[in-house]
Amino acid sequence: MNETTIPQTDSIQQLAQFWDTHDLTDYEDQLEVVESPIFQRQAVVPIHLAEQEAEMVKELAQSKGVRSAELIREWVLEKLQSA
Repeated sequence: MNETTIPQTDSIQQLAQFWDTHDLTDYEDQLEVVESPIFQRQAVVPIHLAEQEAEMVKELAQSKGVRSAELIREWVLEKLQSA
């Protein structure tokens, strides 16, 4: 019989650490069936930029403290909302 409970967290790191040191069969009474998808799939859309354009995006993203892909996604979402 286990004396702890499964962590209630969305942190994959915390869950991985927990399951690295615990056995799933000790927690069968705490498990539940989940019918709906947990993770939403995301589509990847490649874009082609000239080297100079890509460098400008990279520099702007760095100045904002985000990755280039995050900045481009933000721009696309803004454009979609205004469409």
